[in-house]
Amino acid sequence: MTIRDFFLRQVRRLSVTGLLLVLAHGAWAQASSPPHKSVAPGFQGLAVSEKILLMPVDVEVFSLSAGGVAEPRADWTAAALGHMKVAIAHKKMQLRASVVELPEGAADEFEEQVGLHAAVASSIALHHSTGGMWALPSKAGLLDWTFSDAVQPLQARSGARYGLFVWVRDSYATAERKAAMVALALLGVGVSGGVQTGYASLVDLQTGRVVWFNRLARATGDLREAAAAKESIEALLSNFPAPR
Repeated sequence: MTIRDFFLRQVRRLSVTGLLLVLAHGAWAQASSPPHKSVAPGFQGLAVSEKILLMPVDVEVFSLSAGGVAEPRADWTAAALGHMKVAIAHKKMQLRASVVELPEGAADEFEEQVGLHAAVASSIALHHSTGGMWALPSKAGLLDWTFSDAVQPLQARSGARYGLFVWVRDSYATAERKAAMVALALLGVGVSGGVQTGYASLVDLQTGRVVWFNRLARATGDLREAAAAKESIEALLSNFPAPR
């Protein structure tokens, strides 16, 4: 089994609830990564002439039952995807960068790369952004992660030097969950009503190196609403390296 296959298998095995709990560790007050942890060593920024491939947005939205079980909601996910696409399109105009997208129907060819990003980004979020007891000593606190040659087909297909990946998972409490939260609060027990977790990664498609990374890990935001989804995208791309 290759490292890539291992990462993809691990992502499929992770329950949404379990993943959110791990990534929320120590992150409730942290909306995004500090600037010094967002850029890979030696990365000097983007040139205006360099092309960025915007990968298909990877988003899924869940409802939380009274017992905290995360259940996928296709209608909420569809609404979130639509709002996020509009928000990203607006953000593209602000970036002053040459941003391209895959041709219609070509996205399915690169599901493996999208899934691999979810695995790599979750590792960066845990071992780099969260750090502490989760930090990997071999990384020395640096943004030092790579896709190896797995993303080179994206460069060959698009002609872009960089790829921008966006991954978001969001959850909202049902009425039963909210009632349970109130009841447990009276007993002095606090439980979550939902968590918004997101990753944005800028990847050098030629080398596979992650040159910029940011994340969201918070109990606020609502991707089901256009204005709130726009705010989430703004927060996730808040310190994106502007082309020079």
